[in-house]
Amino acid sequence: MCGIAGFVGDGGEADIRAMTLAIAHRGPDGEAYYSDPATALHFGHRRLAIIDLAGGAQPMWDGAGELCLIYNGEIYNHRELRALLVERGHRFRSSHSDTEVLLYGYREWGTELPQRLNGMFAFAIYDRKRRKLFLARDRFGEKPLYYYRKPGLFAFASELTALTRHRRFDAPLSERGLQKFFAYGYIPSPHTHYEGVSKLPPGSHLTLDLESGEVATERYWRFRIEPDESLGPPREAALAEELRALFVQAVRRRLMSDVPLGLFLSGGVDSAAVLAATAQQVPAAEIRSFTIGFREPSFDESAAARATAQAIGSTHREEMLDLGTARALIPEVLARLDEPLGDPSLIPSYLLSRFTRRHVTVALSGDGGDELFAGYDPFQALNPARCYHSLVPGALHRGIRHLAELLPVSTRNMGLDFKIRRALTGLSYPPSLWNPTWMAPVEPAVMRDIFAAPLPVEELYSEAIALWEEGRGKSLVDRTLEFFTNLYLPDDILMKVDRAGMMNSLESRAVFLDNDLVEFCRRLPAHFKYRNGERKYLLKRALAPLLPPAVAARPKKGFGMPVAAWLRDLPPRNATAALPGASGAAVDAAWQAHRSGGADHRLLLWSNLALDGALAQQPEPRLAA
Repeated sequence: MCGIAGFVGDGGEADIRAMTLAIAHRGPDGEAYYSDPATALHFGHRRLAIIDLAGGAQPMWDGAGELCLIYNGEIYNHRELRALLVERGHRFRSSHSDTEVLLYGYREWGTELPQRLNGMFAFAIYDRKRRKLFLARDRFGEKPLYYYRKPGLFAFASELTALTRHRRFDAPLSERGLQKFFAYGYIPSPHTHYEGVSKLPPGSHLTLDLESGEVATERYWRFRIEPDESLGPPREAALAEELRALFVQAVRRRLMSDVPLGLFLSGGVDSAAVLAATAQQVPAAEIRSFTIGFREPSFDESAAARATAQAIGSTHREEMLDLGTARALIPEVLARLDEPLGDPSLIPSYLLSRFTRRHVTVALSGDGGDELFAGYDPFQALNPARCYHSLVPGALHRGIRHLAELLPVSTRNMGLDFKIRRALTGLSYPPSLWNPTWMAPVEPAVMRDIFAAPLPVEELYSEAIALWEEGRGKSLVDRTLEFFTNLYLPDDILMKVDRAGMMNSLESRAVFLDNDLVEFCRRLPAHFKYRNGERKYLLKRALAPLLPPAVAARPKKGFGMPVAAWLRDLPPRNATAALPGASGAAVDAAWQAHRSGGADHRLLLWSNLALDGALAQQPEPRLAA
C-alpha cells in the first residue's frame, strides 16, 4: 500500500516533493522520485512495503526503459498473470512483485490491462515510447485517485491535499460539489469540492497524450445486476456451496503478505465469516483479530466479537474506548481527512485502525457484504414504503410527518424515532430519491435554507436518479443494491476505510470485493439476498457451516459512535458561513435545536464539522465565479 503523486507541465522538483510529502502517512517505508525534463513529467512515490520487500521499490521501470510505473494497491491474481506473461516471453527481474506484473501487463495488453486485474489499485504508467500517461483505478474504487487540470498543468495524486501542495494549484471551491456533499453525505465521483479537480471514477482509466495535452477517460467496468432467473429455490443448496467456495477463495487470495497480517472483527456475520474462512487456511491461534468497543451499550459490539473469536480460536485483542478520549480526536481526524465525509463511523474506523496498526500492517475486512447482499436497514423498508407511497396521499403524509417530529428524541444507535423520521423524509419524494434521502444529511427541501441558489433536485441527485432509471424493470431490491454498490460503497465506505487505515499506515483488504465473488452476486436473483424480511439470506446459509451457530442469528448493529449525544456538548462551528452562496443561519438553528435536545440533526452537523475540517488544512477557500 502506498501513495502516489505526479504532474506534467509547469513546476519542478520542489513541487513533486511537496506533493509527495503530503501523503507520507500512506507510505512510511520509503520515498522516491523520477523526473523527465523532456516532457516536464514528475513522479513521486511513498511506499508501505507489503509484498516483495526487497524488490518492489518504485518508481519501477521495465527492462527496456520504456515504461515507468508508480502504484498504490495489491493485485491478488498477480501470480497467475505473471505465469501467463512469462509464457508470452516477458522476463521478470523480481521474484514475486505485483508491481512488475503491472508493467509487463501493460506492455502486453495496453489499456485493457485493468480488466484483467483482481485487486485494489490506483496506478500511473509513463509510456515514454508512445508519449502517453496512463492512469487507472480499481473496479469499486478501493484506492483513491484525483486529478487536476488547468492550462499548462495536469496533476494527479492519491489524496486531494497532495494536489493543493503544487504551487500552481488555485482551484476555487465548487458549489455543485458542496451541495452534493450535503445531499449525499459524501461527494460522488467524479465530483470533488474543488472546481477543476476530479476523482477518477471507480472502474475507469485515463490517458493523457503528452504531445497534444488531450485527456480521454473510459469506464472499463461498472457493477450492474443481471440476475439469472433460472436460479430458483431448487438450486439453493448448490448456490450456497458455490458461494462458500468463492468466499473462502477470496480470503485465501487476500492472505498474501510479507508482513504481519490480521483482521477486523465486529459482532456481525461478515467479519466473523472472514475469520472463520481464514481459520481454514491458517491455524486459528496464529490469526490475530482486533475489535474496539464503546461503553455505551447500543453502540458496543465487543462482547459479541469476543465470543466469536473465542469460538473460532483466534488470538484476539480489544480496546475499550473512553468516549471523552475518542471525542477529543474528532478535530484532529477531520483535519486529516482530505475530503469531507459525513459518516461519523470514520472515528471508530480510525481508532480501530490505529489500535490494529500497533500489531500488524495488513488487516482483512468484511466491507462490501452489506452492499452486495442487502444488509442495510433500507432493504427492510422497501415493501412498506411501496405500499405507503401508493396508498397515502400527500396531505396526509405531511400530517404524519409532522406528528413524527413530536416524538421524543433519542441519541441511541438507530433508535426507533430516528428510523421513523428517516423513513418519512424519504417518502416525501419520488421512489428514485428514497435511498439517497434516507441516507442524506440534508433533504432537498432543506437545501433551500442552506444555499441561496440550490441545485434542482434532478441535478442534486443526478447520479442516483440515473442509476434508478437504468434499473427500470428490475426489482426494488436490485435497484437499491445498485445504488449502494455504485455510490455509497465507493464514495463513503471505501473512502472512509482508506483514509482511516492510511492515516495510520495500515492496509485494509475487502474480501467481498473479489472479482469472482462479485460476478456471482451480479447474477444472483434478489430473492436469494433479501427474503421475507431476512437480509443476506443466501450468504448466511452459505457461511453457516463455517460459523458458530449464534453468529448468524445476531441482529445487525452498524459500526458507529454516539455522535448525536456528543454533538450536544461540542461547541457549534459553522463552516457554511464562510462559503459564498451559503447561509449560516440554517446551520446555526440546527445546532441550537440539536443542543437543546429538541431535534436530531446529527448527520447535518457532523457533515458541517467534516467540511470545516477538510477545508482547514487546504488553501484558503474561495467559490468559483
